[in-house]
Amino acid sequence: MMKTMEIISARRSVRTFSGEPLKEEDARKILTFAEKAENPYHLPITWVLLDREKTGLSSPVIVGEDRYIAGKMHRAPHAEEAFGYSFEKIVLYAQSLGVGTTWIAGTMNRASFENAVGLAPDEVMPCVSPLGYPAKKMSLRESMMRRGVKADSRLPFNELFFKGSFNRSASFEEAGKWREALDAVRLAPSAVNKQPWRAVICSDRVHFYEKRSKTRSDDEWDIQKIDMGIALCHFALAAGECGIKVSFRLEDPGFSEDANMIYIATYADEEAAAK
Repeated sequence: MMKTMEIISARRSVRTFSGEPLKEEDARKILTFAEKAENPYHLPITWVLLDREKTGLSSPVIVGEDRYIAGKMHRAPHAEEAFGYSFEKIVLYAQSLGVGTTWIAGTMNRASFENAVGLAPDEVMPCVSPLGYPAKKMSLRESMMRRGVKADSRLPFNELFFKGSFNRSASFEEAGKWREALDAVRLAPSAVNKQPWRAVICSDRVHFYEKRSKTRSDDEWDIQKIDMGIALCHFALAAGECGIKVSFRLEDPGFSEDANMIYIATYADEEAAAK
């Protein structure tokens, strides 16, 4: 079985699929896994598999997909982070099966997808993903899209992570026991590759922040908080694989007074924190 870091490193967003129908065994495994994909906020999410041919659903940036997976949930504090966390677990599991995915939030007929999942008036459907087997070659459109957002590049470690405060950058070596888990965060996907995550290392704790790159009104859905959920998922999975038992906490250390640097959550090394 592939390890978490191997899956994270191997995965890419797939927009060009082979057209081969998704094996029923793979579809069943993905849905079963999705129904058990928890998040640290303990917010429930309902997952639905949608057959492209039967529903007529599509996206202008996707070719050859067989099905879609969509999640719906009630609005609540931290709903975006919870959704991102759970959905990324599903995405990584699909990757382990050889099934391609890509996060879609805007490049779809949202009303059609919401109707297909039976969205209630008090529910939201933040994102969907196509499911299928990657084609041997990307379409020209996909290649151009990837170049446009520099999909294969990531910010350097020391621009994302800090030690003790935001005044001191942390190198990979200085991150100590947290370096592999933070590197898993660095490799995470994000909307148009904005990479909004920042983290401050404080001995037995790592505090995560969202570096907001756009303004929004309070009643809008914050897509970057979904990205933060993805980052938290990568961190927790990789830390566990490194043998670090982490606990999730909401305990803002007050490191930032910047309105666009927003505290999200903290992970603590349970054994070290107990000493």
